[in-house]
Amino acid sequence: MTETVRLSKYLATRFSCSRREAENYVQGGWVRVDGRVVEEPGLRIEPHQQVELAANACHDDHKPATILLHKPVGYGEGARPLSDLIVPANQVGTDRSGRHLVKLDLSGSELLMPLAADACGLVVFTQEYGIARKLLDDATKLEQEYVVEVAGELSEEGLKRLNHGLSWRGAPLPSIKVSRQSENRLRFAIKHPPAGLIADMCRQVGLKALNIKRLRIGRLPMAGLPAGQWRYLLGYERF
Repeated sequence: MTETVRLSKYLATRFSCSRREAENYVQGGWVRVDGRVVEEPGLRIEPHQQVELAANACHDDHKPATILLHKPVGYGEGARPLSDLIVPANQVGTDRSGRHLVKLDLSGSELLMPLAADACGLVVFTQEYGIARKLLDDATKLEQEYVVEVAGELSEEGLKRLNHGLSWRGAPLPSIKVSRQSENRLRFAIKHPPAGLIADMCRQVGLKALNIKRLRIGRLPMAGLPAGQWRYLLGYERF
C-alpha cells in the first residue's frame, strides 16, 4: 500500500517550519498540489504528488477580512446569493490590499448593511469584531448616500417635501437631505433607511423609483468598484 502523509506535516518537514506555520501556508492559499491550490492542511498526499510553495508565501496567522462588494440588482435575500459574487475572478484589479481570496476570509463573515434584491450598491462583509460593532451599534447615526433614478416630474414643492414633510408607516420622517443631480436623478443622504423607504418617499411625491444605488456608508465611498466586483477594506479606511 502507498503510504500517505498529511500535507501540513509534509511541508513542515520539507521546508523546516513549524506545524502551525505549515498550516498557515496551506490555509493562506500558498500551496499547490499537482498544480491545484489546496487550502486543507489535513489533506493526505502520496509520495508521487508534486507539492509547490509559492515564492512569496507568508506563514503569518490569518488576519480577519472585511470585504466591500458592489451588489448588482437581483442578488440578496430572496434572490441569488451574494456569496456567488465573492470569488477570485471578481476581485477588482485595483485592490491595493495585497490579499488574495482564501476560504478563511469567508468563514464566519457577517453581512452588514444589506440591500434589498431590487437595489444595488455598497454592502459589507466582515470578520472584524470592531467593524461589526461599529456598523450595528452606530447604524442609526451613519449617513448613507444613495443615487436614485426616477420617472415622473418633481416640483420644487415635492423636493421640499422629500427633505422634510413626509411620513413612513404613520410616523413623520426626520429631515433628510435630498437634492437633484439631474432631471431624473436624485441624491439622498439619509441615516439607516429601512427597506422600501426611499421608493415610498418617491411615490409620495408622484415619482417612481427605477433604480436605487448606495454609493457611501459613513465616510466610506464605493468609488471605483464596478457592479459585481469586490475588494478588501484597507487598514486606514474608516466608516
